[in-house]
Amino acid sequence: MPMRRTGVIPLFLLLLCAVFFYGCGSGTTATTTPIGSQPSAVSTGGAGNQASNTPAVQQTAAPTSDVQVGDIPDTQAFVLYSSEVGGYALEVPEGWARTATATDVSFIDKFDGVHVSVTAAASAPTIDNARTQQAVALQNNGHAVQDIQIKSTQLKNGNAILLTFTSNSEPNAVTGKQVRQQNNQYLFFRNGKLVTLTLWAPLGADNGDQWARMSNSFRWV
Repeated sequence: MPMRRTGVIPLFLLLLCAVFFYGCGSGTTATTTPIGSQPSAVSTGGAGNQASNTPAVQQTAAPTSDVQVGDIPDTQAFVLYSSEVGGYALEVPEGWARTATATDVSFIDKFDGVHVSVTAAASAPTIDNARTQQAVALQNNGHAVQDIQIKSTQLKNGNAILLTFTSNSEPNAVTGKQVRQQNNQYLFFRNGKLVTLTLWAPLGADNGDQWARMSNSFRWV
């Protein structure tokens, strides 16, 4: 006996109509974003000029290593760098890559760095004006700058204003990757000239002795 198909075709037509009305009735199109391809945040203006407003991940040493990423070795040799045009001198790590202009200079080694800049200033920096000038400039032009602390400090060759803060590094030219770093910035003043000495390393690096050596070696020439 032939099988009865009564109701099969109407059921098929009912399902077909349901699909048709579901696709056309709402007038909207659903979209999905694959994992790993979410749109990146875009920031504009002011602190938005920073490469990233989100603190980068702190670099850590390998589990079997006693040396933190960015530690300057205790055996590191130092040499005297003198800028006749800039009117200053200080000790810097030997062998670090140097980039210099007329008065300014940088010494870089992997994640660590030293930078000296010279600008004109009408008066000596104080804690108050460093808070309204240098600290504001760091927040506006730096990368995710946080934890700014300002104090006056006595160094071997005179007094200075010291700003300490954390920030993201400059983005890697190839990968765009940034690391979280700690910074010491010293402000020296004499005869209308302001020298800014900035030292940086990955957050957690133990460079206290080496940074003290460089900052205490600063002198006017």
